[in-house]
Amino acid sequence: MTSKKTPVPQAGKPTFTSDNWRFLFKWLFIIGGVTAGVTNALAYQPDYLIWTLMVVGIIVGLFYFDSDDLINIGLRYVIFGAVANAVGGFYKIGSYIGAFFMGFFYYLGPVVLTVVVMYFVKKYLLNKE
Repeated sequence: MTSKKTPVPQAGKPTFTSDNWRFLFKWLFIIGGVTAGVTNALAYQPDYLIWTLMVVGIIVGLFYFDSDDLINIGLRYVIFGAVANAVGGFYKIGSYIGAFFMGFFYYLGPVVLTVVVMYFVKKYLLNKE
């Protein structure tokens, strides 16, 4: 009977800076979305938080999402909007769930807008043909 081989970790494997930044922007996206959802569900929306989440959404749109993947981010935006409107009718808890998804939907707005602008800039302004 053969024994199961465990992978040996490679010592001194180089880490790439772009991977570290991508990891940071992924968590920035997740934390921003959850913050927007929770604060919208609790109806706590101070101006500084709204502006901060808009700036975070633009930064995440610039550096985390690929503008060539515009269809997928657009689908996420549409799905969050549809779910936010659909779950509002659930008994007692639906208004909170719907408000959470609507907050995440509002947070995705600047992200999607930034990705759309990046897509058109790359396609029409930076296209060297």
